[in-house]
Amino acid sequence: MKLKLSLLASTALAAVLAACASAPSDFSYQPPTLPEAPSGYTDKPGWATQKFAVAAANPLATDAGYQVLKAGGSAIDAAIAVQMVLTLVEPQSSGIGGGAFLLHYNGKEVEAFDGRETAPAAADEKLFLGADGKPLPFYEGVVGGRSVGVPGTVRLLEMAHRQYGKLPWAALMQPAIRLAEGGFQVSPRLNTLVKGDAHLKKDPVAAAYFYKPDGEAREVGANLRNPELAAVLRRIATEGSKAFYEGEVARAIVDKVQKHPANPGRLTLADLAGYQPKKRAPLCHDYAAASRSYRICGFPPPSSGAIAVGQILGILANTDAASLPLQPDGLPPADWLHLYTEAARLAFADRGQYVADPDFVQPPAGSWMSLLAPAYLAERARLIGPQSMKVAQPGTPGGARVGTAPMPEQPEFGTSHISIVDGLGNAIAMTTTIEDQFGSRQMVKGFLLNNELTDFSFAPSDAQGQPIANRVQPGKRPRSSMAPTLVFDKGTGQLVMSGGSPGGALIIHFTAKTLYGVLNWGLTPQQAINLPNFGSNNGPTLLEEKRFPPATVDALRTRGAEVREQAMTSGLQAITRGQAHGQAFWFGGADPRREGIVMGD
Repeated sequence: MKLKLSLLASTALAAVLAACASAPSDFSYQPPTLPEAPSGYTDKPGWATQKFAVAAANPLATDAGYQVLKAGGSAIDAAIAVQMVLTLVEPQSSGIGGGAFLLHYNGKEVEAFDGRETAPAAADEKLFLGADGKPLPFYEGVVGGRSVGVPGTVRLLEMAHRQYGKLPWAALMQPAIRLAEGGFQVSPRLNTLVKGDAHLKKDPVAAAYFYKPDGEAREVGANLRNPELAAVLRRIATEGSKAFYEGEVARAIVDKVQKHPANPGRLTLADLAGYQPKKRAPLCHDYAAASRSYRICGFPPPSSGAIAVGQILGILANTDAASLPLQPDGLPPADWLHLYTEAARLAFADRGQYVADPDFVQPPAGSWMSLLAPAYLAERARLIGPQSMKVAQPGTPGGARVGTAPMPEQPEFGTSHISIVDGLGNAIAMTTTIEDQFGSRQMVKGFLLNNELTDFSFAPSDAQGQPIANRVQPGKRPRSSMAPTLVFDKGTGQLVMSGGSPGGALIIHFTAKTLYGVLNWGLTPQQAINLPNFGSNNGPTLLEEKRFPPATVDALRTRGAEVREQAMTSGLQAITRGQAHGQAFWFGGADPRREGIVMGD
């Protein structure tokens, strides 16, 4: 899918390229002064920049990306530096032991780089079944080697850098290496999650790193060094991804997985050496919002994120949602929340029925776009009535013949999001993960291994023996909810937004909320991110606790919904294009529920 630039935009881009032609190619990283240290919910102002912007989940990571852009690096260069620092400072969410989906806009077209983890060749559909033939309890599957998929992040970033890197690969490892050797201050969020985790101490290596000798979590502000990770990154800097997927590091990963004393896994050296990222066609669709028409691009399967977000927005467009503005208190009204959660139930029903790795599962009616066809979404919208449907059934887009069973709901966690626009007209939206908080709780060479295989259905089939599309199979990529998103003005092709969030299955709602707030309600990205969270995964209506008035909760219950108020800790990052005082600016927002910030010039 190519998005043509207008003549004016092309002229502007040429001017920017000419201005940057003399940018220095060398890069010398300087650790910043102490970052902010938020915990809980911390109000953030939003940020405006003119030339470029980077939004990431931790101030040290954002700063690394900022310094790369300042030195003339590309959006891809900045994303690499950000990810390597996140491996160190936000180890609970992402890192080189996990995988990622990267959407990239090169000024002309959108590309989708798939670095999702894969199941080992020796894995089979019984991987998460116990001796009794029944699915294991969730954390019995997570903790240990069984859940570890082949990591994809390092090879993904190397592939993208070969095509779009401007600064040397080795230079982009420098921020994380410097911080790992010199140490970084433990943040309130990391301290809180370490203290509250029930499984991290079970791994002696992780216990020695994250906890003091007395067993207490390392305190906020403590200087935490990671020389082992620094050594791994130095090797990756000089040898490329081969240093991770072969040799000493690969052997350490395999030993850690296969020799777990209680829950060994099936990962092999051949699995690591054979891993390859994929370039896929992005999933793009038109969206008519309140005052403009947009082209929204997201990640195709094995992610369900773009399809579900697109379905929710498309179904809402066939209801009265557009006539329901925010209330005077700035909150969505109950009538709008009813329409949203019903649309979400319909989208999640289709997600559970159809979406899985496209190398293993055929899309309904021969195309994933059948799930976003305007006529189909209008048909689905007609199922919404004044009362909650509580649990929706999947549809049959394009008259699809259904050959699989719906996947039962299963926990999903973790993840981090990065949005970047550079001064050359390039942009990225990258969601990156090790899945659950601290992944499989297995630490090796200074980084944590993912538990991504628990994104597969533990049950391979339903009670009638009908197979589930997202069951475990050798070499398969587990279904994801990650929803990195790039939005364009349909008329001009101009980039107007990059965004996404962590949050497991709730990523879909966090991202849809922010898109709707910006595109329909005219909010800044920070205002949209600040809105309370809400959704339904085709079950209860979920509302962020202590954020909605009792009248809203009561109104939804009157419509028959089971309402649960709970923590919904998004980690949204978003950057939008806007105008201020007659000049074009980038406006950035970062989630007040986490530690992220936006930086730029």
